[in-house]
Parts: sequence; structure tokens; C-alpha cells
Amino acid sequence: MEQKPSVLIVEDNERNRRLFHLVIHSMGCETRLAENGAEGLRMVEAALPDLILLDIQMPVLDGMTVIAKLREEERTRLIPVVAVTSFAMPGDRERLLAAGFIDYLSKPIDTQLLIQTVERHLPARPDA
Repeated sequence: MEQKPSVLIVEDNERNRRLFHLVIHSMGCETRLAENGAEGLRMVEAALPDLILLDIQMPVLDGMTVIAKLREEERTRLIPVVAVTSFAMPGDRERLLAAGFIDYLSKPIDTQLLIQTVERHLPARPDA
């Protein structure tokens, strides 16, 4: 049986988490949800996802701390991570990419852009 690609959604806002889950699940992906960066890191340790959507501003551990920890570890260094943020200032995209994110989605989320971003960054599957 074919394994569905897994996407970890790390987002403190329940409404956003639910929206991301519904959209990504409808794409045929398995989703796992974390409410903060610490919980997200524990979930990554338990099972490596194919892609992570990571909010930047969260309680407990923020997204910048989480990406630094992911990039330090050999096991998690290459997991594609997309920043999800309400930051929209000049230079923010460049700063996030320099920190180790592979892409950037700004809030409020455009669901079509979310789908395109997830499709672009999920590892290629043999049946694709």
C-alpha cells in the first residue's frame, strides 16, 4: 500500500491549524498538528515528516528557534520547512530563507498558494 506524504503543521492559532489541515488533507496527505514549537520538535523526533509548515510567532518555542534546532541535527537537517508568518516587511523573506526555510507563506493564507507551495516542496514520489 502506498504511503501518503506526511505534513507537520506547527501553528498556535487553532483556526489556521484547522484550515491548513483541511486543505492539505484534501490533497491526499497525512497531517499531524502541533500547537507550538516544542510540541512540533517532539513530533519530528517521533516520526520524520516529509514537509513542515512552521509558524514564526508562537508561544513556548518560536519558529526561528525551531528551524535552528532542526538544522543543527543530522537527522532533521534536510526536512523541507516552509515559514508561515504575518511578517510582511521588506527583507523578511530573505531573512527566513537565510535561517534555513525553503519557502515563505504570509498570512492571511491564500489556499491556492498553500496548495501550490505544498505540492512544490513535497519530495517527488515514484507514482507522481
